[in-house]
Amino acid sequence: MDLGLSRLPLAFLISIALLGACLALRIADPEPVARLRLSVFDSYLRASPRQADPEFPVRIVAIDEASLARIGQWPWPRSKLATLVSKLVSAGAASITFDMVFAERDRLSPEELLRSLADDAGQVTAFADLGRLPSNDTRLAAAIEGAPVVLGVAGNADGSGKISPYPAAVSYAGDDPLLFVHAFAGGVENLPGLTKAARGVGAVNWLPSSDQVVRRIPLLVSIGGALYPSLALEALRIGTKQSTIFIKSSGGSGVEALGQKTGVESVRVGDTVLPTDGRGELWLKFAPSDPRRTISAVSIIDGTVNAGDIKSRHMIIGATATGLLDLRATPLEPAVPGVEVHAQALEQMLSGDHLVRPAYATGAELAFLLLVGTLVAWLIERSGALSASIAGLASIALIIAVSWYAYVHGGLLFDPVYPALSVALLYFGVSLTSFVKSEIQRGEIRSAFGHYVAAPLIEELVKNRDKLKLGGETREVTLLFADVRGFSKISEGMRADELIRFVNRLFTPLTDVILGHGGTIDKFMGDAVMAFWNAPVHYEKHVANACRAALAMLDALGSLNTSLEAEAAAAGLPFSPVRMGIGLNTGECVVGNVGSPQRFDYSVLGDVVNVAARFEEATKTFGARIVVGERTAAQASELAFLELGSVTLRGKDRAENVFALLGDETYAGSDEFRNVSRAHAAYLAACRSGDNARIEEALAACSRIAPPDMIAYYRTRADEIIRPEALNG
Repeated sequence: MDLGLSRLPLAFLISIALLGACLALRIADPEPVARLRLSVFDSYLRASPRQADPEFPVRIVAIDEASLARIGQWPWPRSKLATLVSKLVSAGAASITFDMVFAERDRLSPEELLRSLADDAGQVTAFADLGRLPSNDTRLAAAIEGAPVVLGVAGNADGSGKISPYPAAVSYAGDDPLLFVHAFAGGVENLPGLTKAARGVGAVNWLPSSDQVVRRIPLLVSIGGALYPSLALEALRIGTKQSTIFIKSSGGSGVEALGQKTGVESVRVGDTVLPTDGRGELWLKFAPSDPRRTISAVSIIDGTVNAGDIKSRHMIIGATATGLLDLRATPLEPAVPGVEVHAQALEQMLSGDHLVRPAYATGAELAFLLLVGTLVAWLIERSGALSASIAGLASIALIIAVSWYAYVHGGLLFDPVYPALSVALLYFGVSLTSFVKSEIQRGEIRSAFGHYVAAPLIEELVKNRDKLKLGGETREVTLLFADVRGFSKISEGMRADELIRFVNRLFTPLTDVILGHGGTIDKFMGDAVMAFWNAPVHYEKHVANACRAALAMLDALGSLNTSLEAEAAAAGLPFSPVRMGIGLNTGECVVGNVGSPQRFDYSVLGDVVNVAARFEEATKTFGARIVVGERTAAQASELAFLELGSVTLRGKDRAENVFALLGDETYAGSDEFRNVSRAHAAYLAACRSGDNARIEEALAACSRIAPPDMIAYYRTRADEIIRPEALNG
């Protein structure tokens, strides 16, 4: 019983943490979460789109390929658009809306053509009558005058351009809608004569989601600090012969939303009430594209259209030809002409079949998540994972069913996916706590040792974490210090980038050698490297491994020198080989994470570390390339060592016996090494005897067979013994 109780708090705390994270993520509503929600609404719309009125009260007058083929390239002379407007008025259109802005004079007007001939006096005289003809813009203004025509205006973000005041009345109850709607610093409008003649103006701006899909249109926008309706909303007002747009904002019913300004709630034109979100946007419930919604502009101009297709209908003129590139993506179609978005919006306004994302929707979804999440967490704690899974699955099914029902029967948009995924995440998060914890621990080990421990060692630590004590422990280790000789001279002729490349080229093979022999790289210090063996993973043969690594490092350095010499010869440059001294020492150290909680390294501490560094320095004194301590030589006795004698290291009071490492066990068993070893022993004995003749004889013998690096050591030691007596003589 006690054991069961001890497990409950962990599961409960994990549940609360996950639940809190899910709630916080939904409140923050980052782009991935919002896009997930929108994808659900898109799938609903594809499954059950709006059913278009078979009478199609809104028609698109299409500037299509057939019209371009008959009339000519776009833009057409505005006299041709004047003819189009006159034909639509004669056929009894309820409203005529242009999905375009006539911001510049028609370049095909007679006076514009005459102006283009100004440099040719003869042509100006010949075409003088052109100047007396009315301009195309004047003809279009005349056709618009008195007709139910809506022209477009466009807001822009750069603040350039000021446009005329909105010609109709806007009334609002509650907070000022300018506080909430999308705002544009400036705008572009039509020529003054056209603006004056038009009965209404509407904004053509569309504001897609971040994935560039049009799901909503702003019914209201602010341009230069003034309120303007959208093109579709203005077409509704003109087509239904209304003079005022009424707006209801937060506080408009006399009741504040807990003192918060929640934004626009609805827009009304006559008896038509349009629900909006807080920014005055209308969710679009698209109907499938239908060719019956479209009339080719050329059929209206040449009189072949059935007038019954125009009478009492709302006509929106816009480009549909592919070459004009006015295409938009919707949840139903990857690409539709932009004019169809306006047409479908107006069609939706007339039908009253809307989509609404209620202001309380987010709160309801969060409440569901909190309630069901708490229930699942409680059931996991009290009744186990099976009961919790049954309750969670039932809750998920319920919210999906409720969300679909609300969409189909009320046009309400509730997100079932995020709450459902959150509940599922909560369940699996708690159920898989042990697995996650294990993976986190493995990840920590890989992160901590990945840069300086061989991959097989990391996997061993991952499998057997009891081999690692991150808090620190005392353990016998073998330390290695390696340092480049004469690095200052090597680097003084190099640029900074060349020096970095050289150091990287040097240490890359050395690193591979250390890791390949089971070592752990502690740090790089300029031209030096420090490594150790037997931590974090224990190895019985760590001393021999470290020694073999030192020998392999010298081999790698030899290969590098061969390459550098060849490169220098090819470039006609002098070559100086890179040399390195290596010190090895074995002893007990403290190994573990050293540093602070913010920054730490897995390292070793102890006197053994300092002595290993001094052994590396001693390579300069003894002439040997690898100098090791007595304990190291004793534990790897199968390798080829030569005793160098005792030395008092810098910073130490006690003398240390040191040895030169010359080769591996194969070399140790060779006749060559036996001869070198005998000659070396004879030399040491001669030095201890103090007999100058005997020393000179032993020195000559060693000089014939000893490694070149050791000859300098023999000569120096002999001089230290012989020279004082020679001086006395």
